Amino acid sequence: MSALKKLVLASGSPRRVALLQQAGIEPDRLIPAEIDETPQKAEHPRSLAKRLSRAKAEKALERLKKDGQAEESFVLAADTVVAVGRRILPKAEYADEASNCLRLLSGRAHRVYTGICLFTPAGKLRHRLVETRVRFKRLSREELESYLASGEWRGKAGGYAIQGLAGTFVVKLVGSYTNVVGLPLYETVSLLTADGYKVHFNWLAGTSV
Repeated sequence: MSALKKLVLASGSPRRVALLQQAGIEPDRLIPAEIDETPQKAEHPRSLAKRLSRAKAEKALERLKKDGQAEESFVLAADTVVAVGRRILPKAEYADEASNCLRLLSGRAHRVYTGICLFTPAGKLRHRLVETRVRFKRLSREELESYLASGEWRGKAGGYAIQGLAGTFVVKLVGSYTNVVGLPLYETVSLLTADGYKVHFNWLAGTSV
């Protein structure tokens, strides 16, 4: 596969862009996909993460087809879901939502699922689901109120961002840390390299500077 193939990220998330950049990957284009993320009745968190990541990728792919760029692009999408058992926690937009999430997570374990979906220039669909187990300490009233005041929770699945202040709440983590941030790098890079995307091209280019 040619090194000139482009990578389109079906997201406007600064966290996902930063994670790709950490792996030496610079997306050529961002196409945020606006979709309804409401869970279906009795939908399992794993199924939700897979369904939404595919829906985002398909939406971006439709846009590329209209622009005549689908055959020269890899389309990457991801969706992260935080759950306690089968209970899916929201992407908190309001302080009371974040407060409810954090009170539920306090002193117990939860799971973070990220669905990754990749459409190749040849039209092939690749899908992975990554699961990480996280345990929080028991949060004091002061910790809870201070974290809510920080505003870091806004727009975050489960009402927290592990790469920020909430990292101090984590007692134990089993699995991929970058999965909890929003894009599991090992699995993402594995998908891309398996289908010929030149992940390491920029690594080599960087050594010559």
